Amino acid sequence: MSLIEVKNITKVYKIKPSKNIFSLNKSATKVNAVDDISFKINRGEIIGYIGKNGAGKSTTIKILSGILLPTSGVVTVDGIVPYKNRIKNARKIGVVFGQRSQLYWDLPVIDSFCFLRKLYQVDHDTYQQNMNYFDEFFSLQDLLDRPVRKLSLGQRMKCDLCAALLHSPEILYLDEPTIGLDILTKNNVREFIKKINQEKKITVMLTTHDIEDIEHLSSRIILIDQGKKMYDGPITGIQKHLTRKRLIKVVTEKPFTQVLENIEQPNIKECHANFVIDLDQNSIPNVINAISGSNVIKDITVQEPNLEQILFHYYQQIEK
Repeated sequence: MSLIEVKNITKVYKIKPSKNIFSLNKSATKVNAVDDISFKINRGEIIGYIGKNGAGKSTTIKILSGILLPTSGVVTVDGIVPYKNRIKNARKIGVVFGQRSQLYWDLPVIDSFCFLRKLYQVDHDTYQQNMNYFDEFFSLQDLLDRPVRKLSLGQRMKCDLCAALLHSPEILYLDEPTIGLDILTKNNVREFIKKINQEKKITVMLTTHDIEDIEHLSSRIILIDQGKKMYDGPITGIQKHLTRKRLIKVVTEKPFTQVLENIEQPNIKECHANFVIDLDQNSIPNVINAISGSNVIKDITVQEPNLEQILFHYYQQIEK
């Protein structure tokens, strides 16, 4: 049995028209934030749950955490229906929203930790073990006596992660955990997530627009758009979906002014040009011949698109 099971969930919001003379006869409109989504997550997985803004990612997380009630469908987390048994579900999960904090803004970090310890009824030994574990990775002792408002964004995120894991949950939901962080802090947070997954077998569901987070942490992604599931499988699977795309980078002797027919030209600057071609419609030798006919090629490289480029083209296909 999977740890998390989502079956045909839908969440419909009713949006009332604004009160003005032009909307007197208008009725409320319905928006499907989540539209008939199903998936399963096994214990110990790290899942990248991705999509554009407004795709329904945060709504799904809120349903799984018991904050929202789905309009229809069934959700179970380790056999528990989250919105029917919120307290029991809360003991099994930790949640981190990158743009919000569960720490008390004007109080020292340790005060928030003590409150959470009492709230979740964490025994002394477990609390101390977890605090030592966090301190070993994040040097947490240096931050505990500081008011949350005096922490940097990176320091606050580290403390939020620790707060979410203080009661030793089995599942960690992360919504944009690295947003706004510098490169070093991002790497530190990623390594910590990887560490707790490997050592503590914590299942992680990660929503983010930072594709590097997905590439560093997840082997499986679930892609949604406008509330619908578009893809569920390994990263290599979505790459194969668009393997016919190739990125060609060319450096020419003279500034590049040529327009190549039926080829995307996303970036041209003086003597440097990038092209994206579809091998079903064109070939690399044809492109090279077309360029060299009017210019001298000094350098050329051919690359398969990375995950960010793949998703860019995937979104373009969805919108067509």
